[in-house]
Amino acid sequence: MRKIREVLRLYFTAALSVRAIARSLGTSPSTVGEYLRRAKVAGLSWPVPESVDDTGLERRLFPAPPSSRTERPLPDWSEVHRELRRKSVTLSLLWQEYKETHPAGLQYSWLCRAPHSQLYAEFGTMRSRCGGSASSGFWARGYAS
Repeated sequence: MRKIREVLRLYFTAALSVRAIARSLGTSPSTVGEYLRRAKVAGLSWPVPESVDDTGLERRLFPAPPSSRTERPLPDWSEVHRELRRKSVTLSLLWQEYKETHPAGLQYSWLCRAPHSQLYAEFGTMRSRCGGSASSGFWARGYAS
């Protein structure tokens, strides 16, 4: 259980330093400092209102992070297939064009590990070394022998 109430009490009533509070509670000074910083952001001081229980206090200091699930447009895989058939077209080049159109889109590393193994199945290899891996593609499957 977090010792948030005790940190606030010792800081505001006993006027102890962060290190002294950490020593007395058996926590690290960085933890005490983080509790105090979060309390300041939340507008809390001592005494904490009676209506706020320990769970409510923790929720005010440690709110749930905002949802980071943003919808990122996927590339048009049929277009990727068609373009990769052309000479001198690499996945890296297609990704650069994709990022120009969708700046908040997928990163190249995701594109390399994406669940689109049909690219490997159809072409045997891509003219791009995803993630520096030389073990994937046509030559690694033993077709070169």
